[in-house]
Amino acid sequence: MYRAPLSEIAFTLNHVAGLSELRALPGMEDLSDDLVEAILTEAGRFTAEEIAPLNAMSDKTGTPFKDGKVTIPQVWTDLYHKWIEGGWNGLAADPAHGGQGLPLMLYIATLEMWNSGSMAFAICPTLTVGAIEALEKHASEELKATYLEKLVSGEWTGTMNLTEPQAGSDLNALKARAERNPDGTYRIFGQKIYITYGEHEMTDNIVHLVLARLPDAPAGTRGISLFLVPKFLVNPDGSLGARNDVRCAGVEHKMGIHGSPTCTMIYGDEGGATGWLIGEENRGLACMFTMMNNARLAVGVQGLGVSERAYQKALSYALDRRQGKAPGDTGEGMSAIALHPDVKRMLLGMQARTQVARAICYACAHAIDRARLATTAEDKTYWSDRAGLLTPIAKALSTDFGVESASLGVQIHGGMGFIEETGAAQHLRDARIAPIYEGTNGIQAIDLVQRKLPLSGGAHVKRFIEELSAIASSAKAHADAGVAGLAKPLEIAIADLTEATGWMQQALADGRIAEAQAGATPYLRLAGLTLGAALLAKGALHQDVDAKATAHRRLLARFFAETMLTEVAGLARDVTGSSASILAYDPLAQAS
Repeated sequence: MYRAPLSEIAFTLNHVAGLSELRALPGMEDLSDDLVEAILTEAGRFTAEEIAPLNAMSDKTGTPFKDGKVTIPQVWTDLYHKWIEGGWNGLAADPAHGGQGLPLMLYIATLEMWNSGSMAFAICPTLTVGAIEALEKHASEELKATYLEKLVSGEWTGTMNLTEPQAGSDLNALKARAERNPDGTYRIFGQKIYITYGEHEMTDNIVHLVLARLPDAPAGTRGISLFLVPKFLVNPDGSLGARNDVRCAGVEHKMGIHGSPTCTMIYGDEGGATGWLIGEENRGLACMFTMMNNARLAVGVQGLGVSERAYQKALSYALDRRQGKAPGDTGEGMSAIALHPDVKRMLLGMQARTQVARAICYACAHAIDRARLATTAEDKTYWSDRAGLLTPIAKALSTDFGVESASLGVQIHGGMGFIEETGAAQHLRDARIAPIYEGTNGIQAIDLVQRKLPLSGGAHVKRFIEELSAIASSAKAHADAGVAGLAKPLEIAIADLTEATGWMQQALADGRIAEAQAGATPYLRLAGLTLGAALLAKGALHQDVDAKATAHRRLLARFFAETMLTEVAGLARDVTGSSASILAYDPLAQAS
């Protein structure tokens, strides 16, 4: 059973992440409280009544593959069509192509709910939304006219084709090739793996976005182009024509997200799949990064969604399961395990992780919205830099938290958590892919250190830290002693973050790239924990009309500061002091 945490979602949007600020900007005048509430309420209802009940079924049934076809259960297909009939696919898309033009923040809030309902379901439209954004920003007007309306409505779905057997995270090794045709189209040849929803019959067409090289392309990533390759060719009148030369060769047998077909795709077995260039030749990676950045935040939301669902399941079980006698429990019989201090610690840990992931993901979406709506070059640069800084943190920390929360959920269930029928194990199996795909969390850490810390000459991260300090100052001055007590641990964490940031910047300036990369992962977690504590404190500053909700938010902030934030000191030492031992390790010698 799942119930959308609508009050926390709305509170985080408005009082932590900045939706209330967004409403004051030109173009957002119609974003009323009533509209936001209606959207969130209906999304919560749809998830609870339609998506969540099918999650276990999708895990057991999977997506069988036979004779080139992927079989999706009919109830799954019916669910998808109910979902697009509700208009959810085009929530944040441009109205010019049938979208609703609402803020990304609101889309991300609904995406949290879809992922809590079923991560395997939500990932299909997530990739379609990424394809829409790539086409909106980079495609020709002709391609937009042909494909965007169908993608925005959800009548067609989209995919992202990067990975090949020899080219995972390193696209320099990409071998898929493209050849020019006299009519301006291209013939595409090659194999792609790990293609989410690469083949299915839920929709009439699938629009593949494929990276490939032209014969005269420069070496490396500077020679990659992006092509639109539909499953079925589209006639001039918009009707579907012949099947393109693209097929699914198999579906992976995975640890989790069994309801999502992960396909191996073959292009060009019969003379070449017809494709159309997106953007410019040899500039495809820049186009694809538009889609990837969207997907990285969306994957962070996957961690958030699974964390919330795992917490709700664990809490329900812990309130029902009775064992022993908890200290202080004067009731008759055995105590609910939720009353035992160690279980309380785990439940609070799950909820704190969930709320931190929610705040960071929503704040990242807010920055993207602000960059899009900026009316000055200065504002656009500031908010683009902020989105860039937050994206790797949102992706990596939220997905790590999703795995940690799901693991705690299994632990709270005890032996029953290890038994598949309870469903606790599915959340852990599903969550485990999120730190891996769309750029592993190690790659996110390197991106944060090497590409995002230098933004605006290093000035942006300095301003970011100053803003965290301002939250600590506000907490210190708060009339509530519990809120004021959040300031000191946050100030200590900010000091550690400041020192670690300075060390990283100096290492980069000195050319000590290996040392910086050795400390990148602990640096990202350090930054994420400090940001998370600051955002929880920001929420604790606000006195809600619901006194009980206010008290619990302040309790969560205090718990996080007293437990998880204490990791920061050790992480700071790891950033600055562990590189020598890491770089001294010789795996080749160990293998000999």
